[in-house]
Amino acid sequence: MTAFIGYQEHPLSVDNLLVLIHKLINKSITDNTYYFLRWTHGVSGIYKLEKNSISDQFQFPMLEGQIFNHQLELRWKYKKNNTYEVLLLSINGEDQDFQALDKKWYTEDRQANFYPPTETRFPKVFSYPDPEKLQIKQRYFQDQTTATVHFIALTL
Repeated sequence: MTAFIGYQEHPLSVDNLLVLIHKLINKSITDNTYYFLRWTHGVSGIYKLEKNSISDQFQFPMLEGQIFNHQLELRWKYKKNNTYEVLLLSINGEDQDFQALDKKWYTEDRQANFYPPTETRFPKVFSYPDPEKLQIKQRYFQDQTTATVHFIALTL
């Protein structure tokens, strides 16, 4: 397990983002990948990603989104002209499709819990899989020199 944080040097179009998602998912050794999407009017909740119909599951344009599994989290954020900045947080080592952030990283996994369905922070019912079946965690990406946490990724 080698921690890696990388980014795309230039914002990606929706089509290029979907190609990148397909590529990462196909390289992944797990079928348990989930997504979470955000729009100005709401959030998607956490749902299992179906490999064969990714573009059908995502409604563009969106403000930001992420996919995650045990190996990685990919984040994207709306930039302008329907393009997205992209960040990869991974334990799979360097990925040639991404420019590496210039630090040495280590990770620490911690348990996490879903908010109860009665939580009022969300404007509508927040959907997620049964917490007994989906053991969600947080992965802290820390600088090896300073031990500063720079990113926290969702993981399984």
